[in-house]
Amino acid sequence: MLKLIRIQSFKTLLDATFNLSSLNLLSGLNGMGKSSLIQSLLLLRQSHERRVLQNRGLLLKGDYINLGIGQDILAAQAEADLIEFNLEWQSHGDVKFAFDYDQSSDLQPLKDGKTIIYPENVSLFNGNFQYLSAERIGPRNQYDLSDFSLRGLNSLGKHGEYTVQYIAEYGTEPIAIDAMRHEFASSSTFSENLNAWMSEITPGVRVRTSIQHQFNSAILAYAFEQGKELTSDFKPQNVGFGLTYALPVVTTLLRARRGDLVLIENPESHLHPAGQSALGRMCALVAANGVQLILETHSDHFLNGIRVAIKLKLISHEQVRIFFLERSKENSSHASIVHNPNIDSQGRIDYWPNGFFDEWDKCLEQLL
Repeated sequence: MLKLIRIQSFKTLLDATFNLSSLNLLSGLNGMGKSSLIQSLLLLRQSHERRVLQNRGLLLKGDYINLGIGQDILAAQAEADLIEFNLEWQSHGDVKFAFDYDQSSDLQPLKDGKTIIYPENVSLFNGNFQYLSAERIGPRNQYDLSDFSLRGLNSLGKHGEYTVQYIAEYGTEPIAIDAMRHEFASSSTFSENLNAWMSEITPGVRVRTSIQHQFNSAILAYAFEQGKELTSDFKPQNVGFGLTYALPVVTTLLRARRGDLVLIENPESHLHPAGQSALGRMCALVAANGVQLILETHSDHFLNGIRVAIKLKLISHEQVRIFFLERSKENSSHASIVHNPNIDSQGRIDYWPNGFFDEWDKCLEQLL
């Protein structure tokens, strides 16, 4: 598990340290730098996969992320033309990834050309990794197939584009973590638990998937419990955007195994408040059982779902970290400040910086 990452001179993170735990929440107003932590890990991952990280440098354009060229990522107030990521793992010590600055290149060279020796068998670099971007795939008539992504990379794709194929092929297999079995699931199979967790978002939903090998595609449909019967299948375009948008997130959490590293941007997108809260509780349960999550969120309902999970002792408060990023317009430096509000064992937060999930209170104060 990643214990710490210190980021220097990368975008708005002039010098920021993140002490990580099992469940890590990144929050803040738009453009404050909260995505930069996830981006730094994606850059390292894609550079490793392209086999340039050890001997050549940091690749800014790749399968996971495209950040442009050197001038797009060096912090505006950087004191030197140098970008550094310092990572510390629980069982592998710490490694400094340092890169010289090349303004016009999408490959930032290794500092002084020195080879970086780093552990390649950790979740950031091996098959125990999944990233879902904020731009996930929505309702479609059909979905692509990729045996290489599912079996070779152990990935649903960064947009969740191979989720339907995964459900169709692995639905009858047991879930990876027994503790994730939903109380209303009739068995430990993946499909039963997927339907039970998805019913927290839309009651009574049943996810239907099939593979059409002749067309190299997968098909998704939904049915719903109606009394003791099931409705006919509905196309995803006729069910509502949020259900399909959440499907890769719920699938990722249910298929995760102990030791995995999962990065998700805005897992709560397009969900109603109760669904957001349920998803927060689900993330807490996954993180309590050996999966490290790094999540970016704008949702107080999602946060509150995690707080309730702490109070219900589904996860220890010590396993949860919150990072709130902000910038002050009065500050002469265009750099983010990282705040670390703490949650106690009752789900209470000790410190609420201005802008930290407080808009409801501000609006209510004006109404009153």
